[in-house]
This record gives sequence, C-alpha cells and structure tokens, in this order.
Amino acid sequence: MASLSLTFPTVSMAGSYPPAAGVQGSTAIHMDDPSFVGWATGYTDYTAGSNVDSAWQTPEKALGKATGNSYDVVSLGRAGQITLTFSIPIEDGEGWDFAVFENSFSDTFLELAYVEVSSDGTNYLRFDSDSLTAEPVGAFGSIDPTDIEGLAGKYRQGYGTPFDLADLGGTQEVLSGTVDLNHITHVRIIDIIGDGTSLDASGDIVYDPYPTVNSAGFDLDAIGISNGAAYPEEEYTPPSVPPHEGEAGFGGQGGCFIISLSKG
Repeated sequence: MASLSLTFPTVSMAGSYPPAAGVQGSTAIHMDDPSFVGWATGYTDYTAGSNVDSAWQTPEKALGKATGNSYDVVSLGRAGQITLTFSIPIEDGEGWDFAVFENSFSDTFLELAYVEVSSDGTNYLRFDSDSLTAEPVGAFGSIDPTDIEGLAGKYRQGYGTPFDLADLGGTQEVLSGTVDLNHITHVRIIDIIGDGTSLDASGDIVYDPYPTVNSAGFDLDAIGISNGAAYPEEEYTPPSVPPHEGEAGFGGQGGCFIISLSKG
C-alpha cells in the first residue's frame, strides 16, 4: 500500500505585527469571548469567485455566532466577496469593534481578505492593510501572522481578527460624513488572490496560499460585534489538531483541509 500525506511547515515569527492566537501579545479574539454583543444577521452581494464548488456557496452559514467548524462556512472563491449586515449597527467604541472569523486549521495556513465598512450600504471605506510576506506562497504554504496587519484571516479558526473603527477616523469619507463610524450597518469581505495581483495599502503585493481549488479563497465563518472592547489579557489554550479528516479543524477542499490518500 502506498500512501501520501500532506504536511505543513512551520515558520519563525519575525514580523512586526501581533503573533498567532495563544501567543503573548496576540490580538486574536476567541469566538466565546464575553465581549461579543451581537453577530451578523443578514447578507447581500454574495458573489462567488472562481474555483469554489456549489457545496461551499451557502452565505447563510456566515450568519450568527462563529462556530469554529471548518465546514460551517461560506467560501468566497478567488476575488469573490460578500457583505454581511447587522440589525444593531456597529459603533466606534474604546477598543476593537468587530472581529472576522475564518476557518484556517493552523496558525500559518492563512487565506486573507480585505475588509470594508459602510453606514448606508452604498459608500464603503476599506481598512488599511500591510503585508510583509516577501515571496509567493504555494497552495499549502505558510504565512507568518506577524507579517500581516489590517486583513481578515490572520488567525486560525475559532479566533477572530479584530478591527477598530477608530483606525478610519481621519479619512476623507469619515470627515465628510459619507461613512458614519457610529452607525456601521454593512461589512464587506473581499477575497485576496495570492498570485501577486492583490496589493496592500502601500502598494506592496499581498501573498497568500495559491492556487487552491474547490473551496478556494477566504472561508467566512462569522462576524461578531463588540462595540469597543479591550483585548483579552488571558491566553486561550490552543486547540489540538484533530486526528481524522472530517473533524473540526479540517475545512473544505484544495487548500482548506488536510487529506490522506492511499491505494493498494
């Protein structure tokens, strides 16, 4: 019997941004954090990009509380997007205001996305982002989370990437009143293609795993609201990697899961 197992290399953490969930200084927000006061209640403008099967195109799976279940997600596909809506508007509080959850099974297999907000569903404002990943990342390659800032997907499943609306306070859209940071009703998530065509706020390339197929691109679990919460001081115990395909920790196909193939 011949077998093939896929393994995933670890990377040294050397960037300038917060590290992975469970590491001192991380900004990761656990899905059970008591700071959450609400979750997305609706969606609009779901446009699936390429290389995502219909089985992964159920946008309702992004509504409500994050599950930390690899299969309870909607995949965006390459350059796909979705906008989640909130019955209670997100407000700019003292700390982080909302968090976006993806379904990565590890701290380094990170599928990334831009995040934009709107107070009217028409005019959107994107968070600045920075990527320090210097070289292309293969389909099962690794990204150092300390090289990523301002992009969703920085943390493994069960842990959200937080966003603080105050970071947008000096923009022209906010100063002119086009976007009201105390009445955000729409959050748009746009998949980043890791082939070198996606850029951060400084015009540098944003690399992430590429090419992935079948459930390619960002896999959205949920978006939760805090309306201004402090980053948790305690550290959560990292969950163990499950031993069998199909258990929590394994996502979709072609980049969001681990497979073991054998033939006799």
